[in-house]
Amino acid sequence: MTTLTASAKKVRVGIVNITGYVGVELARLLFLHPQVEIASVSGRSSAGKKVGEVFPHLSLIDLEITSEIAEVDIAFVALPHKESAPVVVSLLNKGIRVIDISADFRLKDNTLYPEWYGFIHPAPELLSEAVYGLPELYRNEISGARLVANPGCYPTSAILALAPLAKNSLIGNHVIIDSKSGVSGAGRSPSLKTHYCETNESISAYALEGHRHLPEIEQELAYFMHGTKPVATFVPHLTPMTRGILTTTYASLNTKQISESFDTESLKTLYGDFYQDEPFIKIVSSPPSSKQVWGSNMCLIYPTIDKRTNHTVIVSTIDNIVKGAAGQAVQNMNIMLALPETTGLESLAIYP
Repeated sequence: MTTLTASAKKVRVGIVNITGYVGVELARLLFLHPQVEIASVSGRSSAGKKVGEVFPHLSLIDLEITSEIAEVDIAFVALPHKESAPVVVSLLNKGIRVIDISADFRLKDNTLYPEWYGFIHPAPELLSEAVYGLPELYRNEISGARLVANPGCYPTSAILALAPLAKNSLIGNHVIIDSKSGVSGAGRSPSLKTHYCETNESISAYALEGHRHLPEIEQELAYFMHGTKPVATFVPHLTPMTRGILTTTYASLNTKQISESFDTESLKTLYGDFYQDEPFIKIVSSPPSSKQVWGSNMCLIYPTIDKRTNHTVIVSTIDNIVKGAAGQAVQNMNIMLALPETTGLESLAIYP
């Protein structure tokens, strides 16, 4: 396993598909990381160009974009689903540790890929090896992994909101997840649904028949609910903002596990204890807004109880490109390299 000391040579990292929103955010974060060097970046549509030609704000990164990345110690693969898996296999075969940003290694059951992603998985034998890259819940497994499956943005916000309840058997098996995301979550490729005139001054629900992140959410909740199979109603919404996810979850309290005196303050204490040592989780005293995490790797969580209905109402918010993608990938890399987890991720949110 590659580790670093203060005097050690920087670890060489590569970004596969720097030209997407996640790839370019990885470049921004990794360029200022004190312990790594961006050694190679790829992007087929921009191969042969300098990074600064494609992204002027990254002109200090003096690298040419190639069609494939060179030999590196760790590779971030920021390709779309289905395209990612063959590249990941090739990199692993070269002895390169991989953090995959796509969904291609998140699901443990390979039979779910045709249903939810429309392809037969080319390397099902790696699904059991891949570690789900949610550091707050899988830190020990991530540290020794050669393949980390970075979680989806929606699942990150939902699972972090529900994990303390699920692990303590405090909720029933049906949860409702209402999420609202900025347009960057749809990716950089132009489409009618993300056209300015279509999204501005508007909000819309989509994928009511089942979003691709749903099996990922249910898989992780099932793990923490001690074998109980959860059923999640998940409704995502597209909102007219660039970045951010605001998720509100609803679940009935398991009255067999709590006393009559269990109230919102008890719930806040439970959450505070569960996440007390987590540098990127903050339990807040009032419902958060997405702007409060813009550009940071933070997740803000507000837990409360609706006593009238005996339901928990948990609000969480993240920046979908940072904690929901690139920032979480860097956090995973830090763990893999035995570095302080916050290295390169210390920036506060940008305001206004």
